[in-house]
Amino acid sequence: MKKFINDPEMVVVEELEGVALAHPDLVKVHFDPNYVVRADAPVQGKVGIISGGGSGHEPMHGGFVGYGMLDAACPGAVFTSPTPDQMLEATKAVDGGAGVLHIVKNYTGDIMNFEMAADLAKAEGMQVESVVIDDDVAVQDSLWTAGRRGVGSTVLAEKLCGAAAELGRSLSEVTDVCIKVKNMGRSMGMALTSCTVPHAGEPTFDLPEDEMEIGVGIHGEPGRARLPLKPADEIVEMLMEPIVSDLPYKAGDEVLLFVNSMGGTPLIELYIAYRKAYQICEQHGIKVVRNLIGSYITSLEMAGVSITLLKMDEDMLKLWDHPVLTPGLRWGK
Repeated sequence: MKKFINDPEMVVVEELEGVALAHPDLVKVHFDPNYVVRADAPVQGKVGIISGGGSGHEPMHGGFVGYGMLDAACPGAVFTSPTPDQMLEATKAVDGGAGVLHIVKNYTGDIMNFEMAADLAKAEGMQVESVVIDDDVAVQDSLWTAGRRGVGSTVLAEKLCGAAAELGRSLSEVTDVCIKVKNMGRSMGMALTSCTVPHAGEPTFDLPEDEMEIGVGIHGEPGRARLPLKPADEIVEMLMEPIVSDLPYKAGDEVLLFVNSMGGTPLIELYIAYRKAYQICEQHGIKVVRNLIGSYITSLEMAGVSITLLKMDEDMLKLWDHPVLTPGLRWGK
């Protein structure tokens, strides 16, 4: 194993120290418990937006803290849920009197710990709502979840809800936006290689050079099938068919098409995937009106891609186009 690290035990802390030094104008980093919070938090009268999960998926979630997106993010150890005390302290740090929304990926540890934090926050008089994102069509259940995993739609929910909160909407209105994303977004991913967790020192799973894993999870969870390696167009077809048929998306729908690197896939290959995914949408009469292409929800250095479709309406387009200024996503401000 080759990793650009010092001590596996210090990976998350040293990363957070780097974030604090790189982006003092956008975020503050709190240690013990660890969380990233926007530099001007709490913003009085604005709904606070929090998410979190295991480290190793950067820039999600800490890279999306800032104006127009998250107010705070809680990083756990690599591929490990953050703790309730992290989530509670982050909730307190962003509570500007209008309530706080927790955006939670559907992983057992995340759900349990966010629920505990929400209960503790409510006991202290705070208003807290939670929405669980479960958009992965690859599997109904996995080793990590009860039901579908939360993946690419999480990033889109953080952007849209962050904009809604920035525009002064109430907690119930911001929560409704998150529920809409949960209901209208579908994702699926694949892997060409495994990733290596620093503590483990060896690949999470064994994948021969001439094979690929279709439907893999962001922690290396098993997918739908292990198959011989195919050309990019055929791989995209294998991902898009289950996505399009699941909602189902239909002719006339307007969508945001999100093509994401799992960490080790370069942009040149993502655009090849986007090209084919766009063509498949056209074949179904689905109109791509917005896109996102790049490394936004990763699995350390895993080579692979995930594709997300989110059905859009006029309000969601407005929220997507609203300015955002975070370390990992920025436009219009």
